[in-house]
Amino acid sequence: MSNLAIFEALSIDCSKSVTKKYSTSFYTAVNQLHVDLHRPIHSIYGFVRLADEIVDTFHAFEKRNLLDSFQVDTMRAIEKKISINPVLNSFQWVVNEYGIKKEYIEAFFNSMYADLEQKEWQTAAELKEYIYGSAEVVGLMCLQVFCAGDQQRVERLKPAAEALGSAFQKINFLRDLKEDMDQLGRKYFKDVDFKNFDLETKRKIEKEIDDEFTKAYQGIKNLPPKAKFGVLLAYKYYYCLFQKIQKLAPHQVMEKRIRVDNMQKMLLLVKLKVRNTLNLVD
Repeated sequence: MSNLAIFEALSIDCSKSVTKKYSTSFYTAVNQLHVDLHRPIHSIYGFVRLADEIVDTFHAFEKRNLLDSFQVDTMRAIEKKISINPVLNSFQWVVNEYGIKKEYIEAFFNSMYADLEQKEWQTAAELKEYIYGSAEVVGLMCLQVFCAGDQQRVERLKPAAEALGSAFQKINFLRDLKEDMDQLGRKYFKDVDFKNFDLETKRKIEKEIDDEFTKAYQGIKNLPPKAKFGVLLAYKYYYCLFQKIQKLAPHQVMEKRIRVDNMQKMLLLVKLKVRNTLNLVD
């Protein structure tokens, strides 16, 4: 193996390790995709995760400078088709290999900068733009990989991919409500007075999420076979989390971070595998 091949293998391993370290649920879902899809999806997740960590975790450092550098390094890596940062090297490969649009990456960075600058969204349009950049475009990047050059299928499934990304993000907002408000000072839901967070308001948010889940599921059913089962598993994980949130009173959502424990995740995987074996999965 040449030294360049060793570096490429290292890049793949680094992105895979980032996925495994930061999200066991997503890592498990990726493993249920066809093996051909593991490298590109780990590559996307590794990139997204590092940007998230800059804005959400590195409080003792100049986060804006770090994000500036990360954005410059990302775009240069894509242009030059190489980076000494293994995660960015892995990401540039998937962008160039699958023709991922630069506008998706630009929208993603816009939302990352919004997390540095903006703690409360004043209009529905602002929030929609933020969710598009922080979550929906990630789904669109993955969709580009799943469809492997079939642009007609990409266009057909784009609304469903966007809906799934939006649903996931809104569930993250509810799951992390306490942390976002207490530690990061962020308020994502427009016109919601969380000092008087009531059941009616909670149900309104949940209705939006449920509608997006319904739309997303129709798209999942039409994904290529290599991608369908893994994406469905991620959908099931998040839907299980959503159901737990639905059962809680508003004050309980405000008081703690809601999780799906490892046993529940394992049971979801086993049930889905059994249904898939019996051809009971649509």
